[in-house]
Amino acid sequence: MRWLVLALAAAVVFFYAITVGDAQLALISKGIPVIALMLWLRSAPAGSYRHWISLGLLFSLAGDLLLAWPSDLFVFGLGAFLLGHLCYVFAYLSDTRHLAPKALLAAVIVGGGMFSVLASQPLGPLLIPVALYALTIGAMLWRALARISCAGVGRQSALLAAIGAALFVLSDSMIGINRFVIPFDSAHYAIMLTYWLGQLGIAASAM
Repeated sequence: MRWLVLALAAAVVFFYAITVGDAQLALISKGIPVIALMLWLRSAPAGSYRHWISLGLLFSLAGDLLLAWPSDLFVFGLGAFLLGHLCYVFAYLSDTRHLAPKALLAAVIVGGGMFSVLASQPLGPLLIPVALYALTIGAMLWRALARISCAGVGRQSALLAAIGAALFVLSDSMIGINRFVIPFDSAHYAIMLTYWLGQLGIAASAM
């Protein structure tokens, strides 16, 4: 519980920092919630699932810091999050590999819709990286949803992972829209809130 309290406290500090425009405090506090989740996850049952979720959180932490760094390291941050999503895919595959066509269809619609909106803008050299990212995050959502219909996976774990994956996709979609389509007010608040809640759901699915 203490790690979740730490995550909540750091999130409050981060939101305060971006509200008052303290970039240094925002950079320091941004990664702490995910670090706290990684420490909390150590109390989960050991195994392949926890291993891949832990790695996913680690790559996500790297993505957090790269996107927040004063220099424009967007591509590197995108790459770190892509690796994080792949780790989550491997975690979900460790439970089940059945096709789950309904889950696949839902993921194709979401991932394809996300890419279509972004590709409507002149992405230039970022077109291929964004396409690969949309494909990867769609695969992550597919495999998370696939666990819901698997008899060998606990219902609570499956729902937590699916909700977490959906929130993560929503957060990433807002990042793309805010950066490439149209900036919107309170983007940082909405993006980080859905992102942290998504990571919480994914980490909790290992418990």
